Amino acid sequence: MSKQGPIILVEDDVDDREILMEIFESLNVNNSLKFFGDGQEVLDYLATTTDQPFIILTDVNLPKMRGTELLQRINENEYLRKKSIPFIFLTTSADGAAVQDAYDQMVQGFFQKEHRYEEVKNMIKLIIDYWMLCKHPNNVR
Repeated sequence: MSKQGPIILVEDDVDDREILMEIFESLNVNNSLKFFGDGQEVLDYLATTTDQPFIILTDVNLPKMRGTELLQRINENEYLRKKSIPFIFLTTSADGAAVQDAYDQMVQGFFQKEHRYEEVKNMIKLIIDYWMLCKHPNNVR
C-alpha cells in the first residue's frame, strides 16, 4: 500500500461509479481513482502495473467473478499478495453468509452501502482516514 497510490474501485453500476467519483472529489482525496467493472480487469491490472495502489474498494456482486473470488485470487498469488493492498468490500448485500465468506478470505473491511449520499460520504471518509493513518508493511521503512 502506498498512501499516494491509486484507489482501485471495482463497481459495475454506472450510477454508483458517478456517486463514488463525486464523493471522492468532495472529500478532496488526492489519490487517483481507477475504476474497473469486474474482478478479472483488476487482476490483469495488478499483475502488470508498477503502481502500488492505496486500497481496493469493491462490490461483492460483480460480473464474471465475485468480489470474494477476486480477493481469494489475490491472496493465492504471491506477487499480488506481497503488494499488501488493503481490500475492502463496499456493497449493498451484507447478509451473514456474505460477511463470513469475506472474512474467511481475510478481507480488511466490510461495509454496507448506505442509501443516503451523506452517509456514504461519511463512510468513505472514515475508510480513507483510517488507512491514511494506518501503518502498513509497504509504507514503513
